Amino acid sequence: MSSSLTRRKFLRRAAATGLAAGLGSSLASAADSSSAASTAKPAAPANPTAWPVFDDTDEAALRDVLRSGKWGRGSGTKVAAFEKAYAELAGAKHCIATASGTTALLTTLGSLDLGPGDEVILPPYTFVATFHAVTASYALPVFVDTDAASFQIDARKVAAAITDRTRVILPVHLGGSVADMDTINAAASAKKLPVVEDACQSWMAQWRGKSVGLHGVAGCFSFQASKNLTAGEGGAILTNDSDLAARCLSFQDQARSARAPLTGRGSNYRLTEFQGGLLLAQLKRFTAQQNHRNDNALYLSKLLREIDGIEPARLHDGCTRSAWHLYMFRYRAEKFAGLPREKFLAALAKEKVSGSTGYTPLNTTPHVLSLAQSRHYKKIYGERAMADWAERNRCPVNDTLCKEAVWFTQTVLLNPRSEMDRIAEAIRKVQRNAAALAKG
Repeated sequence: MSSSLTRRKFLRRAAATGLAAGLGSSLASAADSSSAASTAKPAAPANPTAWPVFDDTDEAALRDVLRSGKWGRGSGTKVAAFEKAYAELAGAKHCIATASGTTALLTTLGSLDLGPGDEVILPPYTFVATFHAVTASYALPVFVDTDAASFQIDARKVAAAITDRTRVILPVHLGGSVADMDTINAAASAKKLPVVEDACQSWMAQWRGKSVGLHGVAGCFSFQASKNLTAGEGGAILTNDSDLAARCLSFQDQARSARAPLTGRGSNYRLTEFQGGLLLAQLKRFTAQQNHRNDNALYLSKLLREIDGIEPARLHDGCTRSAWHLYMFRYRAEKFAGLPREKFLAALAKEKVSGSTGYTPLNTTPHVLSLAQSRHYKKIYGERAMADWAERNRCPVNDTLCKEAVWFTQTVLLNPRSEMDRIAEAIRKVQRNAAALAKG
């Protein structure tokens, strides 16, 4: 993502300008949405509210923990209650809460004993945390190109990226959708490799009717401030593997469990009771919010597919449910009189429709490329291997996608359906005036 507008800055800006909408009493917020609607300009979204959505239920949840004096998961009950509720919602045997989505990944990979000399396959179209979860163990990230139509990792290219050093396949369910798990699991099974699903943006998304996070050995989720289910920060691991669950539970608690084997590894990645209580409160409106997002996203896709040059991200056939953390589409400038994407977004902004350009190619950022100069990596993998690493990780399809992508945040999809019509009409208006805008 460009340095001028990161994904999280964009999400905060979107919330501040009122892109999230209420859903009646089920999504009541601290903001006075009726007052906001009465003073809104005609072009503004209806019933704007801020994100996150909260009410007295959330306040009571925090107050209960405060007054209990039991603020850590070791003495309280809220984290355990959330783990039970989230596991039941997903149909999982086990849920282990953690301090963040990143620490969920770190816990899972650490529990699988990922370390120096290992390689991990991951996509380049993802947040940098996926990369950091790999390099924290001094494992080597191996990027596999993106399927531009779906914005997900190109599962057809995974098998070719596997080497005798590959230890884990780490697909990302980007934007709330789902990577092609059938093809990924087939490649993994052929080499007996574990698959860890980075589902940090895909709570309750489904592949063939089953929740993400349950198609590999484990799945990792985030409850960071912009996320559809949020406690400001937080994370969770879902798994049906009881042995791995025991190892993860121990790992995030300084390896203090007698139920897990000793490995010399562990950390403090515990979720607090405040976050556990807040997540329990947020869960009460989560399903209604997700259903509303889903209905609006499917309707918006139907409208946008009718506009030449706008290509909504395709859901794989096996994706029976998307979480719609992001609404993503490809913008074809040639169908808009050559209007550059930045001018397209500026024109939409004048119509009170806020979008962003999304990620830049992670594999070519200076931060990621600096790994090739790491003295530790040169020592572990060899200077020649690290010198060739950047070339090995070229992802030309992803490079092109990053020049075409446009995102709307999940808050856009919480608006009334009429807002989806207005968004589509705004894009049509820009297209009708594209030639003049391109000259401006």
